[in-house]
Amino acid sequence: MNKKDLYRPNVAMIIVSNNYPQKKEIFIAQRNDLTDIWQFPQGGIDEGEEVHEALFRELEEEIGTDKVKIVAEYPEWISYDFPPKIAKKMKPYKGQKQKYFLVKLKKSAKIDINTAHPEFSDYKFVGVEEALNLSASFKQAVYETVINHFKNEGYL
Repeated sequence: MNKKDLYRPNVAMIIVSNNYPQKKEIFIAQRNDLTDIWQFPQGGIDEGEEVHEALFRELEEEIGTDKVKIVAEYPEWISYDFPPKIAKKMKPYKGQKQKYFLVKLKKSAKIDINTAHPEFSDYKFVGVEEALNLSASFKQAVYETVINHFKNEGYL
């Protein structure tokens, strides 16, 4: 396995409500396996799977709906390292490289985090700053980079 393979390919979503762009509220969910850790939905890209396929599959798996419209895409892959406690469980990967999307829930979307394999215990829609304040420290730099990009582009 070469160095670039040490980062697990992953897709991540910043989800805005169907009130967007009038209200710029962001979906954030509390992990059910880590106390007080909130994050954006994300998940691994399976071998042979296209990024957009993974995006819609992960939405369905994590929030019970794939009824979204892609608003924007972060222009490059962005990575972070796992903290040591998580890295032990994720071997051989030392972190994740992610492709981020800004997506808007369609009016017909019904969020249901009680999926076949629930990853979240709660969710809410919050402002940008609150989303950053609630996120895990090891993901904050990535979140700030991506959110600032979408802000600078006029999306958030």
